[in-house]
Amino acid sequence: MELTPYGFGAAPIGNLFSAVSDAQAEEAIEAAWEAGIRLFDTAPHYGLGLSERRLGAFLASRPRESFRLSTKVGRLLVPAEGGGRDDQGFDVPADHRRVWDFSAEGVRRSLEDSLDRLGLSSIDIALVHDPDDHWRQAVDEAVPALLELRDQGVVKGVGVGMNRWQPLARAVRETDVDLVMLAGRYTLLDQSAEAGLLALCLERGVSVLAAGVFNSGLLATHDPQGTYDYAPASDELLKRARRIAAVCESHGVTLPQAALAFPLRHPAVTSVVVGVRSAEEVRRNAALVAAPVPDRLWDELAEERLLGGTAIRF
Repeated sequence: MELTPYGFGAAPIGNLFSAVSDAQAEEAIEAAWEAGIRLFDTAPHYGLGLSERRLGAFLASRPRESFRLSTKVGRLLVPAEGGGRDDQGFDVPADHRRVWDFSAEGVRRSLEDSLDRLGLSSIDIALVHDPDDHWRQAVDEAVPALLELRDQGVVKGVGVGMNRWQPLARAVRETDVDLVMLAGRYTLLDQSAEAGLLALCLERGVSVLAAGVFNSGLLATHDPQGTYDYAPASDELLKRARRIAAVCESHGVTLPQAALAFPLRHPAVTSVVVGVRSAEEVRRNAALVAAPVPDRLWDELAEERLLGGTAIRF
């Protein structure tokens, strides 16, 4: 399955942290389409289905073979009473609640619900979403159920998406997944997944979708500040990020530009998925990835011991 190098992460248009209007969401997706992005990643978790509905509304008018759609299983959305607002980071009404379910039946039901929200007849990529506390059921039931749906043509690619690389490596060893989505563990600041996961994926022919490449914000601006993995960045991390930014600047490159370019240097990484909430963000990122990054930058980062692992050789 061919994927564009960069993908549209649709959690923000599910009202992650703050509300996005329908018009703003549509403009963001339209800008991504105009920029040549054809990989769109969503999940039921994102805005209690709002992200899927918004993506589906836009993609309905596009030829089905012209894009790739990724969604996830593991959280069923069940109608809820009582009103109020969602308490898991999305600015949406709490009209549903999430129920963890990695059973075979739960997976099938989750995909059926996603197809309804998206208005599609098939899913390109189905990922088992955050099975940290449900590992055995995910491996014994969820993945086999998805593989069966792959054989039936309902999905084309099966994988697992997580923030930790160790369980993903286990999934690659123990199951017949086509790909994995790794968030935050193969970035300019954290290459911990390289030896244990990326090398394994390269050996097994498993594609890697790299997400969280800004580490939740620290690498998103040329003057590093803000959060690292959704928590305040330590002084040590801030200092390191600023040193990386200084090296980037000496080569005419910004820190976010390097952060977007870095993961694709590894041959196991097929696409970088970036969460965006506005057309402006999409266009800004598109301009960053269009600008060349000199190889000498990576050499100098390695020489300064700011870039670990073996990625520099690729």
